[in-house]
Amino acid sequence: MSERPLILISNDDGVSAKGLRELTEVMRLFGDVLVVAPDGHRSGMSNAITVDHPIRLIKTVDEEGYQVYKCSGTPVDCVKLAFNQLLDRYPDFVVSGINHGSNSSISVVYSGTMGAALEGCIHGIPSIGFSLNDYEPEADFSRAKIYVARVFQQVAENGLPPFVCLNVNIPKGDVKGVKVCRQTSGKWVEEFDKRTDPHKREYYWMAGSFQNFEEEVDGTDIAALENGYVSVVPVNADMTCYQTFDSMKSWRF
Repeated sequence: MSERPLILISNDDGVSAKGLRELTEVMRLFGDVLVVAPDGHRSGMSNAITVDHPIRLIKTVDEEGYQVYKCSGTPVDCVKLAFNQLLDRYPDFVVSGINHGSNSSISVVYSGTMGAALEGCIHGIPSIGFSLNDYEPEADFSRAKIYVARVFQQVAENGLPPFVCLNVNIPKGDVKGVKVCRQTSGKWVEEFDKRTDPHKREYYWMAGSFQNFEEEVDGTDIAALENGYVSVVPVNADMTCYQTFDSMKSWRF
């Protein structure tokens, strides 16, 4: 039996995405790799699971210490199926990405990339979601891969607390270093473009822009990215607001 760590990889851009291939290349330096990724784009799926139709798995690569499956479900489906059907033990790490585009600030809530990482940490496994702030399908991941390796090495050496994963965003172009950050306060302001199809039926196409509530504030993930630094944000699967929890103890229902 191999003594190398077992690393489960998924993403939300699909099994054919360049970012997934680049991440896999790095992770194979550290251990045996099982890739279970969606068979197409599943961006914005967050923690969605499939409950209304069957999920299919197809193995596409089968080598010593390296297997790849494509899955008809969501990123979280991929992780769950790996745990329950493909592995006889939990992996040592769950790594998701490298996403094409940033998952900073409130995007962590919508991200399928981070959904997969959160699913890993819910099971007590050190988990990381990686994103590159470049949306191009053929983005240059050469610099990003260096920092993927550095962050992963630190997690391998130091571990992570139970039910905590890392949201790692890497700037496009030159990188000055790495900063541990907090999540920027902001939101997406949605707009819907109303259109009509050839059959005279109305439909909507979502657009919008990001609204930053704290521009030029040091210590946030977006500030780090804008200044050429990799942002590393520890994300807690426990979404309880403990400050509010304490204040609500005085409420009378």
